[in-house]
Formats: sequence, C-alpha cells, structure tokens
Amino acid sequence: MTIAAIVLGLAVLALATVCGRPLGYYIADVLDGKATPRSRFRFNIERWIYRVAGVDAERETGWKQYAVGVLLFSVVGTLFVYALQRLQAVLPLNPQAFGAVTPDSSFNTAVSFVTNTNWQGYAGESTMSHLTQMAGLAVQNFVSAATGIAVAAALIRGFARHTSTTIGNFWVDLTRVTLYVLLPLAAVMALVLVSQGVIQNFDAYKEVTAVAQGSTQTLPMGPVASQEAIKELGTNGGGFFNANSAHPYENPNTLTNFIQLFAILLIPIALTFTFGRMVGDARQGWAVLAGMAILFVALWLVAVHFEQQGNPVFTQVGADVARSDTQPGGNMEGKEARFGVGASALFVAVTTATSTGAVNTMHDSMTPMGGLVPMFLMQLGEVAFGGVGSGLYGMLIYALLGVFIAGLMIGRTPEYLGKKIEAFDMKMTSIAILATPFVVLIGTAVAVSVEAGKIGVANPGAHGFSEILYAFSSAGNNNGSAFAGLSANTPFYNTALGIAMWLGRFWVLIPVLAIAGSLAAKKRAPVTAGTLPTHGPLFVVLLIGSVLLIGALTYVPALALGPVVEQLMMSGEK
Repeated sequence: MTIAAIVLGLAVLALATVCGRPLGYYIADVLDGKATPRSRFRFNIERWIYRVAGVDAERETGWKQYAVGVLLFSVVGTLFVYALQRLQAVLPLNPQAFGAVTPDSSFNTAVSFVTNTNWQGYAGESTMSHLTQMAGLAVQNFVSAATGIAVAAALIRGFARHTSTTIGNFWVDLTRVTLYVLLPLAAVMALVLVSQGVIQNFDAYKEVTAVAQGSTQTLPMGPVASQEAIKELGTNGGGFFNANSAHPYENPNTLTNFIQLFAILLIPIALTFTFGRMVGDARQGWAVLAGMAILFVALWLVAVHFEQQGNPVFTQVGADVARSDTQPGGNMEGKEARFGVGASALFVAVTTATSTGAVNTMHDSMTPMGGLVPMFLMQLGEVAFGGVGSGLYGMLIYALLGVFIAGLMIGRTPEYLGKKIEAFDMKMTSIAILATPFVVLIGTAVAVSVEAGKIGVANPGAHGFSEILYAFSSAGNNNGSAFAGLSANTPFYNTALGIAMWLGRFWVLIPVLAIAGSLAAKKRAPVTAGTLPTHGPLFVVLLIGSVLLIGALTYVPALALGPVVEQLMMSGEK
C-alpha cells in the first residue's frame, strides 16, 4: 500500500469535511427557511414555482401527506422520462437521429434515474439524444437528489420537534434544495470541469482522421459538463458516455478525478453537520460522521491493499510486481493509466459508499477481494457516507437500532435525542433495514435459477455469481454501478432490476417518513443518569457494530459463494 494512495484518500476526505461544515450549516438554514435568497429574481422564481404547482408554501403536512407527495412526484417523473425515451425519434435536439429506446430499457432507465440509482444498461452516446440526456436524465439527477435530502430533513425534524403533527412541506423542501443548493453548486462545478477539458456543446458527432492512415473515428459530442457536475454532486452516477468517468471527455485528468471525488463526498458529509445544526447539538452530527468515516476508511484501505498486491496468479510467476502509483503495476487490468491503482481503488470505494455509481475503472477486473469491497459497501446500505440524504437517514435508522440494542442490554426503554424508541418505531426500522437485503437476495436467487438470468453471464462459476449479486446489490441499494461482464440490457434484467430499484428506494423511504412522523409527535424525555450519551466514542462503536452486524448476518453467506471462494481459488487454496 503506497503512501501516495493513502495521502490522496485522506486529502479528499479532509477537504470535503472542511468544506462540508459551512455547507451543512447553509443547508440547514435553507431547509428552515432562514437562508433567504439574496436576489429578488431567485425569490420570485421560488414563488412562481409554488403558484404554478398550486402549493401553499406556508402549510406543513404530516408524514403520510409528505410520503404521498414523494410518491406522486416520483411516479410523474418516471412517466415523463419513459415517454421522452420512447418519443425521442420525433423530438428535437437529436442530431444523430437516434430512434426510440426499447420499452424494457426505457422502463429500467426511467425508474433508475427517478430513484437516484442511475443504473445504465445502455450506451449513452449511441442511445440517448441530447434532449433525453438533458430534459430527462440530467433533470432527474437534480430532483431525485433533492428528494433524498428532503426526506432526510423530514426525519431530522422528527427528532428536533416534539408534540408536533407535521414534519415539513415536501414541495417546499424539494424546491429550495434544488434552487439554492444543487443548482449553484452544479453551475460552479460545471464551469470548472469545462476549464479542464470536459466538453459542453450541442454539436452533432464529429468524424476525424485517426492516427492510422486512411481510417476515421467518430467522436461523440454533447452537453457533458453540465450533466457530469450534478452526476457527482447529487451522488447519481449516470454517465453521458458508456465508459462513464473513465471517458476522457467526462474525466480528462487527475485534477478532474480529484474534483469529482471531492464533489461526491461533499453533500453527504455536509448533511451530518446539517443534522447537528437542526437538532441543536453539533456533537450528534460529529458522532454520525465519525461512524461513517471509520467504516469507509477501513473498507477503502482493504480495496487499495488487494488492488496494489495485484493478481496472485501473476505474482506467483513473477509477473506484474511493480506497485507504484506512478507506473503501471499491481492490478492494472481495467484501469486507466492516467489514474493508476491507488486513485482507481479510491474512486471505487467512494462511489459505492455514496450511492453514486460512477466508475473510472472496470469493477469486473478487480481482484476478488478488491471487488468484494464495493459490493459490501453497497450491501451495508450505503451509509458510509451514503447518497445525498439517503446516507444520513440510513445511518440514523441504524442509530435507532443501536440504541434499541443498548436498551435491551440494560433493561431500559431506548432513547435517542430525547425521544423514546417504541414498538412502532422499531417495526418501521426493521422494514427499512431488511427491505433491501430482501430485494437483493431474492432477486439474485431468481436470476441464478432461471435461464433468462443465467444466459446473460459471460463468466461461469463464482465470478459469474458475483456479477449477478453485484447487479442486484447495486439496484436494490440505489447505487447504479455495474460489475460488468453481465449482459444486463435484456427484457429480464431491465424488468427485474427496475423493480429492485423501485422497491429499494421506496420500501426504505416510506418507513423513514413514518418514523419521522412518530418521533415528531412525541414529547422530549428529560436526560437522566441512565440516558445513553449519543455523541461519544461508545455510541460510535455501537453504531458501527449495528451496521456490521446486519451486513455480516445478511450477506456474508452470499459473499462466500462469490468473491471469497474466487479469491481462495486464485490463491491456490482447495
């Protein structure tokens, strides 16, 4: 493990934390309505949106109405993106005259981008028109991310309020987060990316003469930088091009790679400070952030270690022994030479820890144990650091589980932030925690049992099982990255993964809102000598233990059939 790889990861984490603190406080003010627009123009846009949508911005709702708003908005968004793909052949901004996308692929893609998953079974540059990329996919990158933040805000209000029947107004939260947080950040980042060579235009594809005499090459064009910015800031991950962040038009150099890593982590980290600000105790946010960071760093270092060790079969015969990040070495298969092993392994860990799904390397080409890390990060529920909003509310659900376990051990009614955790809260917590494992494991079992699922596997044995398990882990946990090697653009996988993405989003989101409503209605219990402090090292250990306990009990048997047995086989173990 090289010093350069470690320094790079710690630098990204440090910068995202330093910048995340003021951003988190700003987001809290935006959600509370304290950060008023500095220009009348922006304020008028907000009021105009409410007027057109028929929204009473002064009226808050209970959790059921909030959930109905989320579901209604998501259904309408899904129908719009589906229709856009099916009709793109007759719509403008289609310089390559792409035809309609197939019904199963359109369904999968629409659900994918609305649920903030951004799974892509298609090649963007040969399938989607500029209009579909902008009005469909890029727009959903904004609003699906804003939806996640809105739900996290509702849960925080549940902790912060007492004897209240409301948890906020979804339409106001959605509008303010989009206008005052995501749009400004994305605009700045897009300009930075353009300055570094990321393309941004509406041109038709260009035919150029290649280095080989007499041959030509087609260079895809399009509004890439604008989509790339929100792709990373919103932890979306859907690339304009099939190669995603490995494509030089999306990620030209090591500086843009660093910027993208920083952007991915920025808002998930900032939201922990938002949490501390809104509940009135900054230490609570630091405790959650510490739990996230410890989990992330531990698993990231495992990935770096195994990738820099390289393929054990090659090592046994004395090949590929150089492991410097500045020279090809270690496991360079499937990686871009301009990034190297260390930066590639970091990108893998960051994107699968945050539900981003962007890739700058081929996960299928990682060592078995290196490939286990992104799979396990997703299977933990992507709570370290998680997606924008979803990571925070996912970790807070584990916090409720942790204090419940602590309460059982001492025979005391569990409390968190002054709220007693009762039967209804634990039922909803159980649903939120177990929903995605149910979707992932049942989906994987069906796929390996039917011919339509097995026919898409290019690699037999343990590696093929890993490809299927990874696909459903990515879909069920709303990540969107692909292990590759699996032909997933088929009616079976488009439909099955689309269902997994929808259930993985809303089977978690709705119980979270139910918990928010339950907590908001409760009185605040006074702190006593028996109250468990939830801002110290003991709570952090309890939080991490709860995450790992659920992850280990749920997924280790499946992982043993895939990457673990493959690693043993490569190492010569019988």
